[in-house]
Amino acid sequence: MFRWARLSIVCLTFLGGNALAQDYLSALNELGRTATAAELSAWDIDVRPDFLGLPPGSGSVAQGEALWLDQCASCHGDFGDSNEVFSPIVLGNITEDDVRTGRVAALTDPSVVRTTFMKVATLSTIWDYINRAMPWNAPKSLAADEVYSLVAYLLNLAYIVDDDFVLSDENMEDVQALMPNRNGMTEDHGLWSVNGVPDVVGSACITNCSVDTTITSFLPDYAMNAHGNLRDQMRHYGPLPGVQTAPTPQLSVSQPAQSDSLDQIPADLLAVSGCEACHQVNKALVGPGFTAIRARYAGADASAYLAKKIRQGGQGVWGSVPMPAMNQLDDTVVEALALWLASGK
Repeated sequence: MFRWARLSIVCLTFLGGNALAQDYLSALNELGRTATAAELSAWDIDVRPDFLGLPPGSGSVAQGEALWLDQCASCHGDFGDSNEVFSPIVLGNITEDDVRTGRVAALTDPSVVRTTFMKVATLSTIWDYINRAMPWNAPKSLAADEVYSLVAYLLNLAYIVDDDFVLSDENMEDVQALMPNRNGMTEDHGLWSVNGVPDVVGSACITNCSVDTTITSFLPDYAMNAHGNLRDQMRHYGPLPGVQTAPTPQLSVSQPAQSDSLDQIPADLLAVSGCEACHQVNKALVGPGFTAIRARYAGADASAYLAKKIRQGGQGVWGSVPMPAMNQLDDTVVEALALWLASGK
């Protein structure tokens, strides 16, 4: 950007003189502002493998179990072993010998299901990911002590710590020495240091390249719009505009704050509630589509029932995949969504 700006100033000086260039430079200097301390603090939340950035706090296995069952088990299972919505976090295949050596022997067996605690080498990665991305429907909503509690519970499920263990910023490094695959990651390569020399050497292919262009990986339909439409999250210019991951709704999404018609999609409420992480309008994602829900309860006085389902979550009505409790939503949002869902024709 700055190279482009300097080039623009040179061109303006040549075409219009110094006065025009100075006006342009003044306007350029007025763009944006310095980030505030609060804004920098909100971004600067990463925790490094050496635990730099780890906030003070602590949490026990028992506290983590209660929190897990309330906010995490609906997607990951009571014991972190569910493979229905996401990959399992803990599923056995870790032995005392793995903890002793720091290498998970089962990873050499292609028939074994890989889990998070079998693969991840650094405990900070677990803590950092939960802190910034979980729970699915309300990321960054957990307090530091809650994150410590959840990590302690997962460590206990993986047979790394005892039932009465309390994890804190003061003993994280000690627990790191027990991670089953802590020696499964090497620092002996050129990419580990900014001054490192690449440890791979490639040759440029210019003509008649024998490259297989067949796409062998894909994003499954149910996960396409899990984090919203990627195209809407990318810049509107440049070579990579972003993949269209959201279907074009068949219903109108133009919705004022208080609509005269309950047939219109309350797009603003769906955006702030996080419902679109698991539901699309006309297509099932992790959960059923909104159109299918409205059709099921058409003609029934189901708004109170649906409001309770949104607040408390549930399982079994639309299959075995559970819906987490959305107890972080304001009552007015819940009631408006329930009224819309119950108003299908």
